[in-house]
This record gives sequence, structure tokens and C-alpha cells, in this order.
Amino acid sequence: MAEETADSAYHSNGSSPDEEAAERMEDEEQERLLSYWQSVGRGHQVDVPREMAEPIQQLTRNNNPQERQTIPFTLIQRKEKLGDLLYEKRQYGKAKWACIKMKEKQYEQSICLGFMKLMRYICEQNSSGLYLGITIPIVTIVHTNESQSEMRQSVTVAYYLPELLQDEPPHPFDSDIIIEEWPSTIVYSRSFRGITNEDSIMREINLLAEILESPELCLQDTFIIAGYTNPAAANRHNEIWFLQRP
Repeated sequence: MAEETADSAYHSNGSSPDEEAAERMEDEEQERLLSYWQSVGRGHQVDVPREMAEPIQQLTRNNNPQERQTIPFTLIQRKEKLGDLLYEKRQYGKAKWACIKMKEKQYEQSICLGFMKLMRYICEQNSSGLYLGITIPIVTIVHTNESQSEMRQSVTVAYYLPELLQDEPPHPFDSDIIIEEWPSTIVYSRSFRGITNEDSIMREINLLAEILESPELCLQDTFIIAGYTNPAAANRHNEIWFLQRP
């Protein structure tokens, strides 16, 4: 009789008790992750909507360091002083990027909202219907005035398409995301940690400008912030990139 009851229960809802328990655990994990991101978002004055729950969960599950694809580059030079690395000179090849322009009041708001849109593109909201995979760093193009004393509001958040997708990038469902091909570029890169906001970015720009022997060889009003950890991380690993003039 007990067996019949259990069998009837299984057929009435289409799942076994073990499957129901697994579904409950998955729902609880999704709620926990969403709640965490919403808490972080409030700290940046950003609202994380419920529709982000599934992309956040998918990105978290696939965020193993071994599965992240680092953007390839050729190291040209390492500049050190007393054993400390001051900066690296690198060459990045021509490549396709998924880009979105943002213009929020604060830089942190722009990168958080831009990153969430790119997350949805990465997590199946694209013409392939597949999870595209994480590449690092996620980069943000920022602009300053010519004197490098003030940062402009408009930024571009960009995701490097994995090598296997470079020839035929999946089409984004979000019309705000544009696939762009960037030319081969030489950059001067310096690492820093912590939050990225207007003050910390301007500080890093001025610091690298002082260290470089010939900063005039680089663009004076366009820079890149490379983020190796997501905006929800407490102690982020970042780089400031100066772009050598073509």
C-alpha cells in the first residue's frame, strides 16, 4: 500500500522526492545568490532585478578559475624597480568584443549595469542559445579631459568573445549590445586592487603617467580599466591600461 501511495505521488507531480529536494535546494541557492548580488548592488546604488537570478546562478556555477579564458597577448616588456613590477608593455591582437555603452551618474553604476547586460548575453540570451563562457578581463573604456583631471560620464563595458566564437559571434538579443572588431593594440598595463570609481581611476591614471618614460606616445584622453574579478567582489584585481597611439 505504501509503495502504491509513493508511486501515485510520483506520477501525480512528475517528480520523485529526491528530485523535489534537489529542486528546492536549487531554488534556495538561486535566492541566496540573488539576495547577495542585490545587497552588493544597493551599495553601488544599483537595483538588481529578479530576472538576473538565473544568469547569476549560471555564471557562479561556471566561474571556476580553470574554465576562464584569458585574453591572449604578447608580452613585449616588463618594467621593474627594486624587484617590484611597475608596468608591462603588451600587444593584443585584432579581436571581436561584445560592447555596451553606459552613461550612469556614477562609474560604479555604469559597470554594474553594463556587466549585468553582458551576463545575460553570456548566459544563453544570444542567437546560439548556449552559455558562451567567461573570458577575463572584462574591460571598461573610460574617457577623460585632455589634462587628465576629470573623468567623463560615458563608458563602454566590453566582453572578449572566446576564441571559438571569434569568427561567428552569436547575435545578442539585447539591441544595446554591439559586436565590435577592435584593431591590434599595444598597451601599457599596471595592476591595482580594490574598488574602481572616479577617484581611484584618476589616481591610477596619474600614477602610471608618472611612471612611463614617454606617456605622450599614448592616447591622452582614452584609457581602459581591466577587471579580473566581478563587480560584486570585495577586493577586486584590476589593471589600468594606457593605449599606444596607432
